[in-house]
Amino acid sequence: MKILIRLPNWLGDVVMSTAFINAVRQFYPGASIDVIIKKELGGVASLIPGISSIHLFSKHEYSGLNGVYRFGRTFRPAQYDIFFNLPQSLSSFVMAWASGARQRVGFNAEGGFFMLTRSFKKPANLHRVDEYLSLLENYTGRAAGDRQVKLSTGESSTAKNIVVVNFNSEASSRRMPLYKGRAIINTLTEVFTNITFVLIGAPKETAFVDELLIGAAHPQRLQNLAGKTDLAGLVKQMAESRAVLTTDSGPAHLANAVGTPTVVLFGAGNENNTAPYNKQQLTVIRYGELICEPCVRNTCKLYGLPKCMEMLDEIKIINALSLHLNDA
Repeated sequence: MKILIRLPNWLGDVVMSTAFINAVRQFYPGASIDVIIKKELGGVASLIPGISSIHLFSKHEYSGLNGVYRFGRTFRPAQYDIFFNLPQSLSSFVMAWASGARQRVGFNAEGGFFMLTRSFKKPANLHRVDEYLSLLENYTGRAAGDRQVKLSTGESSTAKNIVVVNFNSEASSRRMPLYKGRAIINTLTEVFTNITFVLIGAPKETAFVDELLIGAAHPQRLQNLAGKTDLAGLVKQMAESRAVLTTDSGPAHLANAVGTPTVVLFGAGNENNTAPYNKQQLTVIRYGELICEPCVRNTCKLYGLPKCMEMLDEIKIINALSLHLNDA
């Protein structure tokens, strides 16, 4: 059997889909499982266990619905038995239809049921991991067992006296305000005197990270890797760290998926739907005193700067990290 899976478009969602891929592998032992992923996220796909082939999709190379259709047609010679479509966009439905797969399975959205052979209503109020798994369960009529989200880093190594810090997010409502981030960094370096704090970020986030470090109290124990690592290198860095402190963003899911102790700072996002899935060594911190929490908006309409992030208790952050750094 040959199975093709169209993975989601966001980093965190790709990581959360690893439980779906693992369940497909369990339900269809011996099947060849290939994936389609955004070209920018291809480095993550190489860390997902059980994948036979990775197909990179670039909307710049295949622009518009016509480009998506042309890309989808490239899979026709392979004659896939099942195409599982995890995104819910029109373009992903067109891609599934163009692939010519015998069975095309996805959620019923944006008129996609016209291009799918089996479509299902997306369940409400589920965690994203369970949402993806529900698609497979509805299609097969079987319950998924192991629901662990996991990435493979290859070699295991001893954790170094490093804490990875990510204060970035695609959404401004989930990004740490600049002055608050500086205050937290200074507090961390004051309390944990034997730890090096490594700040990360995508190339487009380097300016923000540079600003965070202006006037740092202990610059000798801060390392700026923003824009200097690819996704595979970032995952390796996290796997070798004592802990990861991060906003609600893709890196939170990366850290959680490799088993590194992860402290996640939530603002606008709803942790019941999108928090890192594995509960082991996971701490979620939110302010929780505002009537607008969580608004799940990408921008803060009420305060401008997200007050839910501004009001986060630094003592709670210190206490959460202390559980993993108390011998440092």
